[in-house]
Amino acid sequence: MTAPVDQLQVIRAADRVHWRNEWLWSKQSFNATGNFDLAASAHGILMVHNEDFVDPGAGFDTHQHQDTEIVTWVLEGSVVHQDSAGNSGIVHPGLAQRMSAGTGILHSERNGAAWNEKPTLHVVQMWIPPDETGLAPSYQEMDIADALTDDALVTVASGMRRHRDETAITLHNRYAALHVARLRTGAAVQIPDAPYGHLFVARGAVELESAGRLEQGDAVRLTATGGHTVTALEPSELLLWEMHAGFA
Repeated sequence: MTAPVDQLQVIRAADRVHWRNEWLWSKQSFNATGNFDLAASAHGILMVHNEDFVDPGAGFDTHQHQDTEIVTWVLEGSVVHQDSAGNSGIVHPGLAQRMSAGTGILHSERNGAAWNEKPTLHVVQMWIPPDETGLAPSYQEMDIADALTDDALVTVASGMRRHRDETAITLHNRYAALHVARLRTGAAVQIPDAPYGHLFVARGAVELESAGRLEQGDAVRLTATGGHTVTALEPSELLLWEMHAGFA
């Protein structure tokens, strides 16, 4: 495989893929709707990074996944999750959730608010492949809200050995980690060095070294680089994927 070339590419919120139907508004870092070759447009091994706004009482009816690690991070509202392995629950802000589809799983995801209630569900869902195909389906969740108060990157989901004792939930991929930071104005974090990275401004506004100001909804694809400082210009929330492999 050819070594990746140093690059930092900013994708503004308005330039991300936008898709809408009667109950969903989806803003996508990669074209996911109707795309049956997600690896072709992936960055590193991140195939899906959708920021979805779901109307009260609406959501995704039962559907199937296979051999995919799915991480869900709620920004506002709640997701009601049910799957064919018997897992069910309500995912709310600060609760990290991972579903490993493995050999195949059916699940549904809906806005926990009734049709005549508020709020609209605001959620980010992210997909990466597992290291091995044909694993048994599995599910994991953990509330980490208390850990997000120190103006630091918190490892939310990882399969990397060096995060084994600190990650909230475990991924079946030893090359990837998702970090989240909630920053007060003026607080700063540093992007880890990695062959691939994906930074998403979930809330607020920040200054990214070498790229300038980023607003809510902006994304950055980093290739063969890292060490950049991200400073909050107002209270902000960041989602950062660190990846040490890509699709061949």
